[in-house]
Amino acid sequence: MDTLADRALRKLREHHFNRTVRAVLSAPPVRAADDRSKDGVVIFSMIGTRVVLPYLVAAKSLHARLGRGRFAILDDGTLTDADKRLLDQHLGGPELRLIASVNIGDCPRGGCWERLLTLLELRRDNYVIQLDSDTVTLGPVDEIAQAIDQGRDFTLRGEAGSAWLPVTSFAADFADLPVSAHVQAKIEALLPQVAAAAGGLTHYVRGCAGFAGFAPGGPGRELADAFSRVAAAQLGPEVWAQWGSEQVMSNLYIANEGEPVLLPYNRYLNFWNEPIASQAAFVHFVGTFRYHGGAYAAAARQALGALSA
Repeated sequence: MDTLADRALRKLREHHFNRTVRAVLSAPPVRAADDRSKDGVVIFSMIGTRVVLPYLVAAKSLHARLGRGRFAILDDGTLTDADKRLLDQHLGGPELRLIASVNIGDCPRGGCWERLLTLLELRRDNYVIQLDSDTVTLGPVDEIAQAIDQGRDFTLRGEAGSAWLPVTSFAADFADLPVSAHVQAKIEALLPQVAAAAGGLTHYVRGCAGFAGFAPGGPGRELADAFSRVAAAQLGPEVWAQWGSEQVMSNLYIANEGEPVLLPYNRYLNFWNEPIASQAAFVHFVGTFRYHGGAYAAAARQALGALSA
């Protein structure tokens, strides 16, 4: 458990990071609303006022490397009028939606479920890239462009060994799991029966919902509603509503729309307080080690330098 000193140190590191990334306001704005960018690609994120500056780093650095797409944002309810003016100025008039307007149906409320349900609506006619605000694009993203061109889903792997596998590969003895086990471990232990009851889902991949691509069309929100009903019945509504259940659902969509592109982990990775290799193209600075060692700030400075070059 974090001590008061740990929390204070994290706040100090976050403050220094935000001072560093204010430079993103001097980087050229994205021209995402012109005719060239109306290409059927939407870069989508859920953000709030606290992460506006890091989000601009994530958004600008990805768009600069990908060279396509317009932006859509789900406001978590905290964006101010000043935030919205800033986003409009720097991202070419992004589409803004309010989290309060999302109909959750039979899915849990919170835990990023509103984000997934909005994404499923956006992907009816667009290729949608889910982009977390705590990410930085550092190099070429050819795999992303190819996935878009081929109409294939993609995902950042949750770990280097993540693979596209039958749901039966993830079955475990649910009775052996401790009560404190993470919701993802609990539902994966029951995956074969829950997936079958929810609509014949056959595959799964341990991906990371922080960076994933959804090809146009595909199953709509009805699948999320059906799976949530079965999962809540198996685990209990309170357990299924825990943080992490939305990522399981995201993984199921991606794994059951044909073989997805699993991004090579040596170039697209989650940061676990280890040195970032020079060939890294994309880094997700997960919460556990986000501000450790100054790596996030260094990556942001590198990306911002490329934007201003």
